Amino acid sequence: MARQTDSSENRALLMGAKRTSWIQITRFDKKRLIDLLHSLDRSSAEPEVVEDLANEVSRGVEVESTEIARDVVTMNSTVRVTDVDTGAAYVYTLVFPSDVDPEKGRISIVSPLGTALIGESAGAVVVADLPRGPRRLRIEEIVYQPEAAGDFHL
Repeated sequence: MARQTDSSENRALLMGAKRTSWIQITRFDKKRLIDLLHSLDRSSAEPEVVEDLANEVSRGVEVESTEIARDVVTMNSTVRVTDVDTGAAYVYTLVFPSDVDPEKGRISIVSPLGTALIGESAGAVVVADLPRGPRRLRIEEIVYQPEAAGDFHL
C-alpha cells in the first residue's frame, strides 16, 4: 500500500485512494501482528513492507473481536476486490506468512497488498505497490470475516 513515505501517501491520494488517519483492528489481531513484527528477520523480509505493516498496526484503533464492524478486513478475512483501472475482480484471503497459498488466493499480511487491506472497510480504495506497479483496488465485499462468523480463534 502507498503508506511507507509521505511521497507515496501523496501518490495514493492523487490516484484517488481513500485514506483515513486510522483503521480498525481487533485486539487479538493487533497482538498477533506485533508478535509477527518482532519475529521477522529484517534481512529476509522487504524492509519497506515491514515498515508499512508496523505503521498500519500502530495506526490501528483496537476493537474487541465481538465489536469489530462486519465490513472491516481482519486477519483470515476473505475479500472480493476490483482493480479500479482494469475492472478485473479478485478474491483474496488475508493470512499470516505460514499460511500463504497463492493458487488459493491466500495472501500474506507481510505483502504490499496484505498490508493495504488490513483494517480497511468495504467500499475503500487501497493502493498496493505491486511488482507490476501501483494498483488501485476497491474492496467490494467482505465475503468472510472470522469475527462476523463467530470464529474468534482464527
